[in-house]
Amino acid sequence: MLQVLACGAVVFPGLFFAFRKILPCVFRHWSDADVVLVSERLVSSIHAIMATTAGVIVVSSCRGNVINDRSWLATSFVVWYGVPYMTYDIFAMYLSHFYRFRVKGHEDYKQHSLKTVHSFLRRELLLVLHHIALLTILLPVTLFFRREQGDFFIGCLFLTELSTPFVSMGKILIQLSLQECCLHKANGGMVLLTFFMCRIALFPYMYWTYGQHYGIPLYSVPFHLPLSTNLGSFCILAPQVYWFVLLCRKGIRLYKRSRLPAESTSSPLLPSTPPQAAAALASGIDNPKVD
Repeated sequence: MLQVLACGAVVFPGLFFAFRKILPCVFRHWSDADVVLVSERLVSSIHAIMATTAGVIVVSSCRGNVINDRSWLATSFVVWYGVPYMTYDIFAMYLSHFYRFRVKGHEDYKQHSLKTVHSFLRRELLLVLHHIALLTILLPVTLFFRREQGDFFIGCLFLTELSTPFVSMGKILIQLSLQECCLHKANGGMVLLTFFMCRIALFPYMYWTYGQHYGIPLYSVPFHLPLSTNLGSFCILAPQVYWFVLLCRKGIRLYKRSRLPAESTSSPLLPSTPPQAAAALASGIDNPKVD
């Protein structure tokens, strides 16, 4: 078991520190905060691609019987890479927080201390709780409480990571001052689409699939599931809805802001075109971090 856990425990910190060494050689003008942020985002993207690939494999191999079909990858990926990554990512988020405030010149951030840790937990409490919930809910469920059933649904949970590379790309493009390019605009749209489909709509889909297996309607499914299952789903879904609302609010504000200059400078006979406003919206989306 220790050898298995070492897979992710070595891979993700190893990639993180490798990027921290390589990026300053390529981007010499970047600060420590820039390097740590991009390193964290790159590792998050690598993990997300691995998790999404594992999810596709598990879901594809368990579609015949969503309750009893098995895939060795469902349990193995959680143990080998899921748990080590979530543990590592809390540390990486703290480093990103620390260097960001250190660069800004805050006196308390000259060195690591309990005060800097407390400040990190206070500012990033929801993200930390999200990671802890996955460690304390997904891991025990995967290893002990499933009675070797439901690999299909574990694979579906892996698919929630599909939006992460797009979120990370948005941050990296902003870091490279490429927020006005077409790639960033298209990426903003993909963030909203993949976030909604794979982090919100996925949960009703899993409940619907469960209902189809037992021949019961969607609205009856929560009453056929144990309370712990519904609570676990809620604990994972609730932060996703909150972050998606933040994305939508940010998008609406940017959309309104993009229309003001166009309306003030355009001729009464030539109103501003909606595609231009939409492009401005996509280029300005600043996504919160979601893993």
